[in-house]
Amino acid sequence: MNPRNGRHAVVIGASMGGLLAARALAEHFEQVTVLERDTFPDDAGENRKGVPQGLHAHGLLGQGRLILEQLFPGFTTELERQGAILGDLGGETSWFHHAGFHRHHDSGIVGLFASRPLLEAHVRRRLLALPNVRAITGVDVSGLHVVPSDGSVVGVYLRRTYENDMEALPANLVVDASGRGSRLPIWFASFDFERPREERVQVGLRYTTRVYRRRPEHVDGIKAVVKAGSLNNSRGGALLPIEGDRWILSMGGYDGDHAPADEAGMLEYARGMGAPQFASVIEQAEPVSDPITYRFPASVRRRYERLRRFPRGLLVFGDAICSFNPVYGQGMTVAVMQSLALRDELAGDANTLAQRFFRRAARIVDTPWTIVIGTDARILDIDKHNGLGNRLLGGYLDNLHTAALSDARVADAFLRVANLMAAPTVLLAPAMLWRVWRGARTARAR
Repeated sequence: MNPRNGRHAVVIGASMGGLLAARALAEHFEQVTVLERDTFPDDAGENRKGVPQGLHAHGLLGQGRLILEQLFPGFTTELERQGAILGDLGGETSWFHHAGFHRHHDSGIVGLFASRPLLEAHVRRRLLALPNVRAITGVDVSGLHVVPSDGSVVGVYLRRTYENDMEALPANLVVDASGRGSRLPIWFASFDFERPREERVQVGLRYTTRVYRRRPEHVDGIKAVVKAGSLNNSRGGALLPIEGDRWILSMGGYDGDHAPADEAGMLEYARGMGAPQFASVIEQAEPVSDPITYRFPASVRRRYERLRRFPRGLLVFGDAICSFNPVYGQGMTVAVMQSLALRDELAGDANTLAQRFFRRAARIVDTPWTIVIGTDARILDIDKHNGLGNRLLGGYLDNLHTAALSDARVADAFLRVANLMAAPTVLLAPAMLWRVWRGARTARAR
């Protein structure tokens, strides 16, 4: 424990981001308090009211699973005992990009497939088992307690559900992990701090999800299917196994090309996906839920790392910094990576904590943000983000996906970048450029 950080830390929000921030704080503070507007369900598989997106397919990338195993030893085995499914992401998952399915291969990257409610409940249970962490539910954080003389944050003001009285909760550090709806930029205006510059990319995404009874023969023994949007077919989706011998199937598109929320409409939409497994599961499997929809208007990134002045005693974390288009499945893993960064930076000087953490968080966000924005800009032809460089890179990636149809090394390199386990530069190494050129040329000649 680092006494320079003080005795008490408060986290606003108990979604995955808040839980992971609290896990880092627990190693440096005597007491960590997580504040949540919701109440926690008794059933680990039940979704919280405040997380509507939790009812849809969620991906925990390979890097995310590895780090969660560091933060919570035994994490993978414990979830498997609760019904989560493990599978090699290269050999037991089918990835459909641009021209077809990448070649199956043994990647050694272990995928952990489970519903979002089960994942979140397990992280929450492990976190709250720590002796210095507690959660207070049914409370709304209505503002920050700021010292007028220097603008430092020394706590929060909160109201309990169905009560009008406001109370103060002192803290040596407050972490805003309240998600994309964070009110911090608004609160900044009330105590004369500059709001962070916000980058917003409108995508107009809507997707539809339904859960089905799962039988392995539905997709010829493959454990999961992921289909990414591309120029020639912008529809994307995921067919993932989850606990309870179930499939969770999510499909969606941009700018009006949305999956309907009825059985006949979903089937017709699935037949236009390109990957036939989506339609085959709808045709063959028994549905065990009604179709539900979710709308995601825009990816949003707040540039806290570029502020010249930031209050002491305050940090921002997870989706409150950057909220990605969810079809890429990067949000949870980015929050996991930020947890390690926060744990490291808390060991340093508390006076420069915000600057150091925001720089680290920005570097973590840079790669997935570039992937998401570049791909979406190309599909939607967004002029601001789809300049010559992005179009050239997009053309190269089209060739890469074509080469990956037959070349396992190309498929594996892309898989490692997509799982945030390797830098995108590995896709531009000379040997990889040669394999991509050769593989795409061979495929076109057939």
